Amino acid sequence: MPHPLTDLPVRTVVRPGPARPTDAPEHVVTADVCVVGAGIAGVSAAVESARLGRAVVLVDSLPVLGGQMVNSLIGLFCGVFGNAPEHRRLTHGIFDDILADLGASGDLFYRVGHTTTVGYDEVRLGRWVEDTVREHGIKVLTGASLVGVDREGDRVVGTRFATRFGAVDVRAHGFVDASGDAALCWAAGLPCRLPDREIYGSQQLVVENLVETAAPDPADLSARVDAKAAEYGLRRHDGLAFFFPGRGTAVLNMTHIEAPLDPIAAAEAQLEGKAQADRVVDFLRAEFPEVFGKAAVRAYGLPGRRQTRWVAAAHQLTVDEVRAGIRFPDAVARTAWPIELHDSPAGYVWETFDADHLHYVPLRSMAPPDVTNVLAAGRCIDGDAAALSSVRVMGPCAAMGHAAAHALDMAGPDGSVHTVSAERAGELVARVRVNVDD
Repeated sequence: MPHPLTDLPVRTVVRPGPARPTDAPEHVVTADVCVVGAGIAGVSAAVESARLGRAVVLVDSLPVLGGQMVNSLIGLFCGVFGNAPEHRRLTHGIFDDILADLGASGDLFYRVGHTTTVGYDEVRLGRWVEDTVREHGIKVLTGASLVGVDREGDRVVGTRFATRFGAVDVRAHGFVDASGDAALCWAAGLPCRLPDREIYGSQQLVVENLVETAAPDPADLSARVDAKAAEYGLRRHDGLAFFFPGRGTAVLNMTHIEAPLDPIAAAEAQLEGKAQADRVVDFLRAEFPEVFGKAAVRAYGLPGRRQTRWVAAAHQLTVDEVRAGIRFPDAVARTAWPIELHDSPAGYVWETFDADHLHYVPLRSMAPPDVTNVLAAGRCIDGDAAALSSVRVMGPCAAMGHAAAHALDMAGPDGSVHTVSAERAGELVARVRVNVDD
């Protein structure tokens, strides 16, 4: 009797002609909602759309879900809570489940100061995202780069993605651009905004074998970095180390790297970021040996990108509106996070707000005016550079994704999100009240 391994038939096949950009795709997927980008904004949009009974496709260029919140090792949920002394919870939706589930398993911790931030274990969060997406029956397309958009008048009707398994067309009634770089809107020929000077990202990393009981005061750490940056070849003159209590690990946010949209330059920035990170570890071992003397790098994150390219929407959120705390009729997200503009190699602007301050994101800042069924969510919504720096953190980004799901649901397969933001704003705000009202 033949051995099972030798009894397995194998065929030789040849593709019928070389692949061309105009060829029909090897795969076609249809859905009610297509979400491009699987970070916090995209996952929030996808999960909420599924909860509303919509068929959802969630697409990401990485081979795994989670976007920057998982794969860039950000390490902290920011903008979910308000300022001291009340520390009001400002974002709910998907964060209700994340904080409950990771809290129950001991995989997050709270840092209370001027505001409350939440540290988390990125491995557990990544698995939480994957499990949650599967539980909601969301179709997933990973390792997929957007290469084309099909528009019919004022509607996007399809997107094409390149994958290692061939081209994939996704046809949907509504689309959410949660790509971070406004990739869908850019490919659709919609106006986008670019900053006139570099806004730096960061190369995050996790280090282990630390003596956390001897951790330096954050102000002392930043002061030492500033004093010694030139000696150690550090570009950024400040830094933060987020220690996970009881684990002897910390996430380091102590670098500044360019975030170009050119592919070769982006690859070079990734290499430069890791070189900077290595110099940071050398600095910490030498300057704080009682804490970091035996530090080893456990993981380097993918390059973190803060503000690169974003949409030109029906309304551009301004820094004056942020400072004044304007409550818009179509407000769908809120936060009290500071203005945090990383537009200098050595440092960044950090402008905090008082205890009662809140500022808001209107749906109009998520809605490109030339299409009726596309919304941006996350760090590629419309704002001037300073305003965007205060709303691109994970709390309001999750709220934007939550709101995008409801706005597309209200618009239906043939309606307009602009009608929702104008004529039905009260109904929309009632739907997303958990993220705009106490």
